[in-house]
Amino acid sequence: MPSVEIRPGVHWIGLNDRTTDLFEGIWPISDRGVTYNSYLVADEKNVLIDLTKGFKTDEYFERIEEIVPVSRIDYLVINHMEPDHTGAIRTLQRIPRRLTILATAKAKEMLEAFYGVTENVRVVADGEELPLGKRTLKFFHAPFVHWPETMVTYDAADRILFSCDAFGGYGALPGAIFDDQCAELPVYEREALRYYVNIVAKFSGPTLKAIEKLSGLPIDIIAPSHGLVWRRDPGRIVELYRKWALLAQGGGEAGVTLVYGSMYGNTEKMMNAVAHGISRAGVPVEIFDAARVHPSHILPALWIYRGVMVGAPTYEGTLFPPVAHLIDMASLKRIVNKKAAIFGSFGWSRGGMAAFQEKAAALKWDVAEVLEFRGSPTADLLKKGEEFGERFAASLRTP
Repeated sequence: MPSVEIRPGVHWIGLNDRTTDLFEGIWPISDRGVTYNSYLVADEKNVLIDLTKGFKTDEYFERIEEIVPVSRIDYLVINHMEPDHTGAIRTLQRIPRRLTILATAKAKEMLEAFYGVTENVRVVADGEELPLGKRTLKFFHAPFVHWPETMVTYDAADRILFSCDAFGGYGALPGAIFDDQCAELPVYEREALRYYVNIVAKFSGPTLKAIEKLSGLPIDIIAPSHGLVWRRDPGRIVELYRKWALLAQGGGEAGVTLVYGSMYGNTEKMMNAVAHGISRAGVPVEIFDAARVHPSHILPALWIYRGVMVGAPTYEGTLFPPVAHLIDMASLKRIVNKKAAIFGSFGWSRGGMAAFQEKAAALKWDVAEVLEFRGSPTADLLKKGEEFGERFAASLRTP
């Protein structure tokens, strides 16, 4: 893609990445990819706002040169230090230019630690302004959205918020960068939810504080570091982030995330019966095999729905490892205060149910019922499983 003009003098110069398998080395993105959004503000003074990951640097600098010679860049704004935002700095440092780097105090420390950059770095205060000519940029610190050094940049003339990781999402751009040009907007909103839960969820408190802090700004465009640029309805992504951040306290929609694992099919048989019972109650359910579906895709459902139904056999005296790992990831992301139930098979030893209840207690999950059986479920047990699922789902209709 070539550079894209967002407003006269303001350009998107980012990169699509459809080849990286794991974002942050953890989260699968091979299906839809991701963007590294960078922006160039051309005025009497020329400013880069964030860089990109350190790949395709030829393509990246060609986009800059379409607008202004790289040697005429006056400022580089570092909103966030993660290498997917700053990786191209090593190449930039090798190009003769007159350039001042603007960052928070913590980002200045990290620049030295990550890249050995110490010269021409200027710390900007919260609320500080930078006149460029026709427009002025203003910087707002947004610590822990989602690293402690993070800030956002606001262009008051064009009412653009360069929001860094806030309001971002997974998904390479489909030939157009704006929300109003995206034919698959619901897909990108779903990928924004997955991004939020994978990356930002643990920092929901600071996210709400940042939303409140910025609420008085007139904003026509939100330009994040990943995903779509929101110009038709920038309030849409803000409200989605607000909604998701509020779920950090627990609760959620009346629905069920059914997570299961099965060694030889016995727990899976019961899962199908339980799922049938849940569906009879008319409550939405999303079903995931923890051994085959990456936690990245399961965590959003856990975040959104109030109910968690777990199916897991006992494995060597404890909880089936893929299910245990998923719950550990839920703990890492602080998915708390849910209503839960568990079912599963055991063979020569119990232990799985007790191990689950210990993990659930740490997450403040209210475990409503347990259904445990030995070996393969009988027809009578499967009928009880249907009733078990229906009963649990019906209980979610009231908070």
